[in-house]
Amino acid sequence: MARLTARFWVDAYLTRLRGADIPAFVVAHGDDSAGAVLVKVNTLDGQGSLYQRTWDLMQDTQAWSTLCAGPEAEVDAALTRQRGFDPDLWVIEVEDRQGRHLLDQPGLA
Repeated sequence: MARLTARFWVDAYLTRLRGADIPAFVVAHGDDSAGAVLVKVNTLDGQGSLYQRTWDLMQDTQAWSTLCAGPEAEVDAALTRQRGFDPDLWVIEVEDRQGRHLLDQPGLA
């Protein structure tokens, strides 16, 4: 099975968010073909969450897991550390008071 490029996935994700009227933007543009993607959800109340895609080895599938959640300053610090490890990293910031990110919907893993 062919893998989607990071750029294709990011563009599709942003389109899906726009369709649900959820504001989002690219904070860091990673490698177009193979960059990893982190999604920061900013609830606009000083809190946030940071999600990363991980492999479920038991089912040989990908899923999103929470890398960090709490005060936005802590989430931003975790994000800065991750960017220090991986300069090809994509970062998408979602701004939604309800914390919606759509990562649990089919097709986004």
